Amino acid sequence: MARLTLEGLRKVYEGGAVAVHAVDLDVADGELVVLVGPSGCGKSTTLRMIAGLESISDGRLFIDGKVVNDLAPAQRDIAMVFQSYALYPHMTVRENMRFALKIRKMSAADIDKRIMDTAQMLDIVPLLDRTPRQLSGGQRQRVAIGRAIVRQPKVFLFDEPLSNLDAKLRVQTRREISRLQRRLDVTSIYVTHDQTEAMTMGDRIVVMNAGRVQQVDTPIALYERPKNLFVATFIGSPPMNIMKGTLERSDAGLVFRAGDISLTIDAAAARGLGARIGGRVAAGVRPEHLYVAHAPPAAQAVNGFTVDVVEPLGSETLLHARSDSQELTASLAPQSLPQPGERVPLAIDVTRLVFFDEGSGEAIAVS
Repeated sequence: MARLTLEGLRKVYEGGAVAVHAVDLDVADGELVVLVGPSGCGKSTTLRMIAGLESISDGRLFIDGKVVNDLAPAQRDIAMVFQSYALYPHMTVRENMRFALKIRKMSAADIDKRIMDTAQMLDIVPLLDRTPRQLSGGQRQRVAIGRAIVRQPKVFLFDEPLSNLDAKLRVQTRREISRLQRRLDVTSIYVTHDQTEAMTMGDRIVVMNAGRVQQVDTPIALYERPKNLFVATFIGSPPMNIMKGTLERSDAGLVFRAGDISLTIDAAAARGLGARIGGRVAAGVRPEHLYVAHAPPAAQAVNGFTVDVVEPLGSETLLHARSDSQELTASLAPQSLPQPGERVPLAIDVTRLVFFDEGSGEAIAVS
């Protein structure tokens, strides 16, 4: 195991284009940290700097307390699993797994034992004498993971390893990777653009956008307490509903108004929002905290919505509704649902509202 530390890591390309802005991150021994964000956000570039495949423009990279900025990839004791599998096409599975161990001049007996132990762990023993072209995509990915495991590195790096697999195989393989990572207890960095993968796999998640870290937190904290509007709308499927409006005083405390929506804010939240009276704010609420029926006591009904689209997903149904000024999505139980074109009141649980400064996009602390 190893501790991995990024201290102000930065990547600038020729011509001055900044791909990664001063990333600070401390990954504990045995932790699996996921880097997630849209295409071009800098997550893969960050991973490649850790691997030594991209030079570091500024900052320091530590593995087990040792600065490794100038070490070649082979000297960092890191194993990487690529999106494209990167298997040698002319070698069998066994030979692909053996290659790195032969370079280390391990004995034949030790190599064979490691390969067999790893193959049994991944259930690829029957594949050992096949070449990559004789394997399915899922089998190739398991072999690529096995080639990394057999080296017993200090750090595992995964660069979007599931993006070439179909939906069913993605779910199955991400479970396998999570189970293996816990079993091996190896420090791991996993890059993906898929926030579902990030939420289900990571001990912690690093959300990136435009080369900058937006938030580092546990999956639940990211979901419930996003630090800015980008995180709020990127994490979650469907994303958080955002309503832009103003805060006003009322006899009951504070009222949030956004077009034809008017919500009374409870006393505890009102204390934290007092300084924002008269200013522009955004209020966010997750789809599961909107109701058509059986709303909790804290929910406040808003009239004037028309059902636009209904998406039945089996365990839940997504209801998309619009008013004159807002479009909101609710996640509802699958039974007794309105139909497109129907007028419905939507009840919003105001205790679940998250407020942001409309200008900066930063979350407003309410407590």
